[in-house]
Amino acid sequence: MSPNYTDSNSPQISTELYKELSANNYVESSSNSSHKLDKLEHKTEIQPFLLSQPPKLSVADAVVQMLENLGVNYAFGVAGGAMASVWNALSNSNIEVLNFRHEAGAAFAASEAYFASHRPAVVFTTAGPGITNALTGLFAARGEGAKVILLSACTSAPQRGRWAIQETSSYTLPSGGIFTPGALFNYAITIESAEQLPQIFRKIALGLAQPGGFVAHLSIPTAVQTSLVDDISLPQLDVPSFSITAQTEAIAKSVELLCEGNFAIWIGFGARHAADEIREFAEKTGAAVMCSPRGKGIFPEDHPQFVGVTGLGGHGSVLTYMEQQPPTRTLVLGTRLGEPTSFWNKTMVPPRGFIHVDIDPEVPGVAYSDAETFPVQSDAKAYMQSLLQQWPDLPPQSRNICLPHPDRPVIAPRSHEDYPVRPEFLMVAIQKIIVEGSDAVVMAECGNSFTWSTHLLRFAQTNRYRVSTGVGAMGHTATGVLGAAQARNGKAVAIVGDGAMLMNNEISTAVKYNIPAIWIVLNDARYNMCHQGMKMLGLQGGDAEMPETNFAMIARGMGAEAMGVVRESDLEAALEQAIASKVPFLVDVVIDADQPAPSGGRNKSLAAQGVKSHLINGAAKPASFPSL
Repeated sequence: MSPNYTDSNSPQISTELYKELSANNYVESSSNSSHKLDKLEHKTEIQPFLLSQPPKLSVADAVVQMLENLGVNYAFGVAGGAMASVWNALSNSNIEVLNFRHEAGAAFAASEAYFASHRPAVVFTTAGPGITNALTGLFAARGEGAKVILLSACTSAPQRGRWAIQETSSYTLPSGGIFTPGALFNYAITIESAEQLPQIFRKIALGLAQPGGFVAHLSIPTAVQTSLVDDISLPQLDVPSFSITAQTEAIAKSVELLCEGNFAIWIGFGARHAADEIREFAEKTGAAVMCSPRGKGIFPEDHPQFVGVTGLGGHGSVLTYMEQQPPTRTLVLGTRLGEPTSFWNKTMVPPRGFIHVDIDPEVPGVAYSDAETFPVQSDAKAYMQSLLQQWPDLPPQSRNICLPHPDRPVIAPRSHEDYPVRPEFLMVAIQKIIVEGSDAVVMAECGNSFTWSTHLLRFAQTNRYRVSTGVGAMGHTATGVLGAAQARNGKAVAIVGDGAMLMNNEISTAVKYNIPAIWIVLNDARYNMCHQGMKMLGLQGGDAEMPETNFAMIARGMGAEAMGVVRESDLEAALEQAIASKVPFLVDVVIDADQPAPSGGRNKSLAAQGVKSHLINGAAKPASFPSL
């Protein structure tokens, strides 16, 4: 779409439209807010501004034009008066604008839209609370490695410090970290004049071209949004993406170290683009493969060399492998080995340590600082391609023929009434109807939804399972599912707890835009990870219960389709109806609240670390859930 132009007194028109008006005697009716054009019979009746004033670009229009040039397809947000001009520019562009009900949900959706489409997404907010509401979702975007750009409004310079409506200035918000680069934003700036735009967008283009995530914040004062761009050459933003490639010496050293004995491969979400190379290398060498919770599906979970998921919701088979058939070294690809992935369990450290590959040079050696680690800064795909090229013609490892594998869930038949639904029974039904019966992306919310899904679902393809481990914000999946479904133009399924659905959902937004999102709500009238965690710690008094909620009724009240399920015998039919539906759909499943979430791998990890009790000499040992 061509850029929109405006002068200070006229509605927006495009360059092409301006030419057409002059040639065909059209004029815009000042009484029609929809910009309908009325044809006049005489050329002399054309309003003078069309002929005497050259069309000019506003800052808001220029910003949106450059976002289009950067490949942005979607903008998610909540509008407000302070950013009316930016909202208008977005709404009249080729970028599809989705107006959400809460800024945090919009930011979660933008993050998941990026992962579904591999294109940067925009979050837009008004001043003040619009910005602060979005921060949790943007914090998650940074932690997950998404490419997201926040467009916000802020108070214009003459009004700062004068108690403006929703004042956004150094008088009301800290500038450090919100309006400047830091832990939250890779790049952040307040645009005070049009002359800044070429430099700003050149920096954003370079940031987006880097491997890994990039989260930026452009804050535009209200008055600056409508200021005109005069005689500025806007930059070409077709910056090619690039990868960080390991040096030849690093690849040669990797080959030398891996050839010293048998080894395992530990893969994380950062290696998702190297799925083909990882599988080829694993099969060529016979190495055992394990993955982080976010890495599920990168290596097929039904593959004979797969030993399981590590960390939160993971499998005891991984620790069985490390105890009974320990590798000499482990090749780590695209994971920080943080607490949700490893619990920092020393059993996971092989005798000769790690070869740790990551695009961030500060990652290797941090999680296990006392373990021998050969660090390699590289994109996982580029590293694996080079490693395959230099790998010698050796027979595969022979001692790993009989590897342990995650146990398949065995659901015993009930001898009594099939109420309420057992969570493991629900997961078996999701596996059958959704994972194996469709191509939908499956997303699990934090909490027990995470552990049940990660532990029991099995994926044979990459990019079909999404969880957030770094931030783990409630509401991430309940709202992010819209971004995933919209960006992939297909089904996305959110497995969520009732607490998350009560905290933040965008059912109304899904209905408005007919987004094919599905919510499967584990309804147990509790914050059940908290309830079960406190019980395991032996702590009493914490109230994690909530009133029973009919989510099916709520969803139908918002215009979605929904089914309530209280019996196991009704579950598969409800899931089939949901996956076949052409509109947003919610399945409200009343589950057995007393069924403990899967923690075999977690408990075994604790035992390996010597954690016997949460009490030491009668005093409470520092402990928390979910990493009890």
